[in-house]
Amino acid sequence: MSKIGFIGLGNMGLPMSIGLMNSGYEVIGYDVNEERSLLFKKSGGNIALSCANLVAESDVILTSLPSNKAVEAVYLDKDGLLDHCNSSQVVIDTSTVAPELNQQLEASLSEKSIPFLAAPVSGGVVGAKNQTLTVMVGGKKESFQKVKDILNVIGGNVFHVGEQIDKGTTVKLINNLLIGFYTAGVSEALQIANQKDIDLNDLFSMMNVSYGQSRIYERNYKTFIEPNDFNPGFALNLLRKDLEFAMEVADNNQLDLPISKSLLDLYRNLEQQGYGDQDMAVLYKYLKDTIDKNKEATT
Repeated sequence: MSKIGFIGLGNMGLPMSIGLMNSGYEVIGYDVNEERSLLFKKSGGNIALSCANLVAESDVILTSLPSNKAVEAVYLDKDGLLDHCNSSQVVIDTSTVAPELNQQLEASLSEKSIPFLAAPVSGGVVGAKNQTLTVMVGGKKESFQKVKDILNVIGGNVFHVGEQIDKGTTVKLINNLLIGFYTAGVSEALQIANQKDIDLNDLFSMMNVSYGQSRIYERNYKTFIEPNDFNPGFALNLLRKDLEFAMEVADNNQLDLPISKSLLDLYRNLEQQGYGDQDMAVLYKYLKDTIDKNKEATT
């Protein structure tokens, strides 16, 4: 299976598709955003004129899309993947969507005997560029084995979580729930250091060799907080979306998770105040600015 069709050339899809191409695969790309398609073409890729055109040229189709709505459109709308794929191909969605959508897609595609895997990824844009993503796969083992070599190109850690289609997505939502906790914890903890005039670089060095260390602390601090640049690597609105999916899983399984609910409310509030398009690490800046304003108001 050497010909790969890649739909969705965004922040994650573009580096993943380029990585596959640089590893020797023939890749044809498609994105509704002409600018993203042009970037792929400049990197040496071939561009499909339509979804149907891409499917006709591909043995394996991967999708990387930003929302439930986008995934539904690409798969289920007229002239979408459901209309054009066949049983000789394998379709893989690397997007993070609601588990119920994984199930819906599998049911629709299975009616035409089209193999389907739900394989969300973790590791961010850096992981996509470095081909070190963690890939969490749900779906038939037979289909997984057929495309394992392809998944090993985009990911340094590839796991077949189980044959139930939404199992990989559930693991991804657990991962992002923890990311939400870590991001909030780092953002609040650093405010104590600010108030006690502890240098944040010194604090990071000490925490980095203590149990307070975490990959999210390192990511958020080194990439965003220290340079005071919150252009998104992983936008806050995407984290909020994934936390909502995680809470839906909890509700569907009659789980009461009060701390997680409060966390979701925090990110919803931040998004409503206009921070949604910035990186999730902007929570630190929001808290610091709020504390500084409150201080000014009381002096």
